[in-house]
Amino acid sequence: MSTPSARTLNLPNALTVLRLLALPFCAYALFKDGGDSSLWRVIAWTGFFLVGVTDLMDGRLARSRNQVTSFGTFLDPVADKAAIGTAMIGLSIQGKLWWWVTIVILFREIAVTLLRLAVIRGGVIPASKGGKLKTMMQGFGIGFYILPLPSWLHIPRDIFMAATITITLTTGFDYFKRVVQNER
Repeated sequence: MSTPSARTLNLPNALTVLRLLALPFCAYALFKDGGDSSLWRVIAWTGFFLVGVTDLMDGRLARSRNQVTSFGTFLDPVADKAAIGTAMIGLSIQGKLWWWVTIVILFREIAVTLLRLAVIRGGVIPASKGGKLKTMMQGFGIGFYILPLPSWLHIPRDIFMAATITITLTTGFDYFKRVVQNER
């Protein structure tokens, strides 16, 4: 078994791995006291927010330091999907987010990940600007469900999630279209 190269062991990749390692704490905070404690929901939101901030940092650091690796290019979106999945599944289990929303978004995320794996020999397909917008919208959308918001904000929160679902599906179709066009 070979060891990772020094190029793979860098700060941006360490931040990506740290994101994955933080998710059990985020899930714990989300479920603490049955998921009904406003304090623990704010703590869970803070944990997921920090996970999202490290997502911004790792990519920028990798590009600015010329430390972009295949490992990081592949693991970064996996960490994004793990964070989104952890939060959405947790919220759906608690009855705070409809299961159909979780299923639609996670189905798209898994389908795109499987597509990435299928075409990886031709090189990793980087995230598009639409994909980055999708990730940001998902993070904010889910954050609005984690936070203990007053009920009068539920309709704007739900409208934001509808826009998030639309962007999620649109970018998923775009991703498949790009792969099909590259195969020709």
